[in-house]
Amino acid sequence: MLQKLIKTDSSNTAALVLRLTIGLVMFPHGAQKLFGMFGGYGFSGTMQYFTETAGIPWVLAFLVIIGEALGSLALIAGFATRFVAGSYILLMAGIIFFAGHLENGFFMNWTGAQAGEGYEYHLLVIGMAIALLITGSGKASVDAKLQASTN
Repeated sequence: MLQKLIKTDSSNTAALVLRLTIGLVMFPHGAQKLFGMFGGYGFSGTMQYFTETAGIPWVLAFLVIIGEALGSLALIAGFATRFVAGSYILLMAGIIFFAGHLENGFFMNWTGAQAGEGYEYHLLVIGMAIALLITGSGKASVDAKLQASTN
C-alpha cells in the first residue's frame, strides 16, 4: 500500500510545478485558519465559525483546518502527495456543493456584483489535484526519496 501511495517518477518536473503551485496557494488559506496569519481568525476562531455559524461537525472542521495548513506544507515537500491531493479533491468538491459556491455560478466575484464567489478556483484545484493523484510527487520530493530507499 505504501509503495502505491509514494510511487512517482522522480524526473517529472510537471508534477513538481503542480504540487508547488497548489501548496503555495493553499498555504495562506491554511495559515489563516490555523495560525491567524494573513488576517485570519486562527484555530479557535475558525473552529467556532465552522461549527457554530456554518454548522460543520467539529471533526470535519478540524480536518479542513489541518488539511489546508499542513497538507499544503506536505505538498511543497512532496510528502504523501497522493493522499493530500485526494483530500484536496474532496475538500474542494465539498466547498463547491456545500458552501454555496455552486449557486453563485462559475466565475469568481471580481466586480462584487454576485452574491458570493463562484467555483472556478475550486475546480482548478480539483483538476490540478487529480493530475497529482495520477502522477505522484515528481521531481525533488520526499516521496521520490522514500521510493528510492524502499527499492
